[in-house]
Amino acid sequence: MLTDILTLSVGLVLFLFGMMKLSDSMQRLFTARIRGYVRFAVKRPVYGLLTGMIATMLFQSSSATTVLTIGMVSAGLISFYSSLGMILGADIGTTLTVQLVVWKFTTLSPVFVILGGGIWIFGKDSWKPIGEAIFHFGLIFFGLSLATTATAPLQHYPVFVHLFQETKNPFLGVLVGAVFTGLIHSSAIPISMLVILAQQGAMSIDNALPIVIGANIGTTATALLAGSVASLGGRRSAVSHFLFKLICVGICLAALPVFIQTLKTLSAETAQQIALSHLLFNLLLAVSFIFVLKPFSRLIEKLIPGKEETLPLWPQYLDEALLDKPREALDRVKKELEREAFLANRMLVDSMSLFDRYEPVKKQNILYVEMVVDTLRREMVQYLSKISSSNLSPQMSRRLFNYTSMVDDIERIADHAVNIVELARNRHERNIQITVEGSVELLHIRQLVEANLGDALALISRRDEECIRDITCREAQIDVEVKEARDRHLMRFHHHMAAADSGPTFVELLIQLERISDHCQNIAESIYELEEE
Repeated sequence: MLTDILTLSVGLVLFLFGMMKLSDSMQRLFTARIRGYVRFAVKRPVYGLLTGMIATMLFQSSSATTVLTIGMVSAGLISFYSSLGMILGADIGTTLTVQLVVWKFTTLSPVFVILGGGIWIFGKDSWKPIGEAIFHFGLIFFGLSLATTATAPLQHYPVFVHLFQETKNPFLGVLVGAVFTGLIHSSAIPISMLVILAQQGAMSIDNALPIVIGANIGTTATALLAGSVASLGGRRSAVSHFLFKLICVGICLAALPVFIQTLKTLSAETAQQIALSHLLFNLLLAVSFIFVLKPFSRLIEKLIPGKEETLPLWPQYLDEALLDKPREALDRVKKELEREAFLANRMLVDSMSLFDRYEPVKKQNILYVEMVVDTLRREMVQYLSKISSSNLSPQMSRRLFNYTSMVDDIERIADHAVNIVELARNRHERNIQITVEGSVELLHIRQLVEANLGDALALISRRDEECIRDITCREAQIDVEVKEARDRHLMRFHHHMAAADSGPTFVELLIQLERISDHCQNIAESIYELEEE
């Protein structure tokens, strides 16, 4: 019995580890293509439903998809309303794991572990992330195969069989499923374990169904935790996810005898009945809400009032129809440059606030905004390239060239803001303390850099000779103050007034701020070279 318990425990640990690592791996691969998926998802709720299903099948975790969706809403990349379809789709996608267990996919798990591990260790660099994902996918089901081996002897214990085959209080089953799922942040584990027990002849559908229903509401715990520290839209998405599940739980409990009879009609095998119950629950959920998301979202907006900020993910002003009119097309690029600069400025302010007070959710929001900046940069460069094929005057050519330079400068500013975010994370994790004198120096340099970035933003919309001179003067002052701050920090360290681990962080932050100011100077020079329009 002790050996079986240890084997079961190891199997569950491998399952959890594999699921977490697969989710991380797929999110890294998914991020590179996230812009296209989001653009597809926000068009219609049905598209969002499909996107949520596909994402969850890749992640093997509806919680990961839901938290990712809430993060995008919190960052303003998609609206609260657009997130609802993705959340419903995530709930359907998560049923695949349980169905694979019913089909005894666990017997193939060693093949995926060996194949994925081989690619991960011996494959080319471009293939290693894929190999890692395959390895962790196999690890999930290898853990379940160990659990199957460990629970096989249970069918020989009459007391255990009697315990699980006798119908219990359904409300107790719902509570057990909800609590257990909420603790481990995964509905796949308890439901897969029910399937494994059923395959061993130790579980009846009458007793399993309430636990399946409870597991479905327990899976909202992760989303509620993410929503508690998210923006207004993120909180609305998290609460909606909970209400979706709660309402469906009420419907299923009210029709529990009918639900059980339907499952017995669809399949004679208890394991398949359990998998079908998980699927039908979430299909019922999706069908019940997908066509009434508009009124449902308005109800949630009344329950959680406030104004939601949505950040357009794609260019708002670029128009392909204007490519044969270079002056008008470049005017549209100018408007997008203003948007890109505004977002870079927002990233800098938020990243510096993280250095003072670290918040993981704000860090994620900054990374999402960087994706928007990258998108704008790529789209504007492509648009400018198309304009360059026209017959341009020398003035228009200079304008196009300088706009191309400014696009890159603004994108580099956003990159430096992300570097500051990483410095803030490192400072938080290692509890690095900056001296009072160092904090005062940083504050003054930060104010100068933010003033330069603000003026650079203003210059894009309106040329101002005095503003250009101010940026140049501040840039020279920043160079001097950064050098002096580094020298003074060295003296403080020499006199044991500053901790050794604070030096690299302090100096690197100074470098990032100085480089941001350099890009502001580049923008000012680009504007200066343009003739007055």
